[in-house]
Amino acid sequence: MSKNARLSLVIVAVVVVVVAGFLLFSRNDTTAAPQSADGKVTVVEYLDMECPSCRAAFPGVEKLKNEYGDRVTFTVKHFPLPMHRNAELAAIAVEAADAQGRKHEMFKALFESQQEWGGQQTSQRAKFLNVARQLALDTAAFEKALDDPTLRDRVLASRAEGAKLGVQGTPTFFINGTKFSGAPSYDNLKAGIDRELAK
Repeated sequence: MSKNARLSLVIVAVVVVVVAGFLLFSRNDTTAAPQSADGKVTVVEYLDMECPSCRAAFPGVEKLKNEYGDRVTFTVKHFPLPMHRNAELAAIAVEAADAQGRKHEMFKALFESQQEWGGQQTSQRAKFLNVARQLALDTAAFEKALDDPTLRDRVLASRAEGAKLGVQGTPTFFINGTKFSGAPSYDNLKAGIDRELAK
């Protein structure tokens, strides 16, 4: 074999190795880090602000949000249970805080203080106003929003939507549209999300 022929074979071999390596790297990169910017994995939670089980699940859900970042879309929907006297007003309080860009802060504050106001048979409106003050919200606007029928309708529409999907208790999770049947612990939810990401 001539020197030029051998050189040509070496060059071809190098090119093949480089191309194969590039393709392998690209394929591994895609499978190792699935993205959900296209809505690959969505977690929807129907909750009741007065529900102790929802409060218990909250830290685990927050941890999952931090771990997955924008790889998973988390959505919270209201499902105030009739047996909880202040659940509906608490949901409206969350929506009222959302109007001032502080929805997450109100969620967190109401769950953290739930043992103080939950289970009461009298209106906890004053408590929710106090939380709004602690969050440095415009309390006049917040109080007005508590009486806004639009916000109440939004909460009730969310509950009606959940009922149509078969939600009966809280918290109820759906992962990519499928009702999650396990206990809503951090480990169980993480396993369910990982299964969807691996598809």
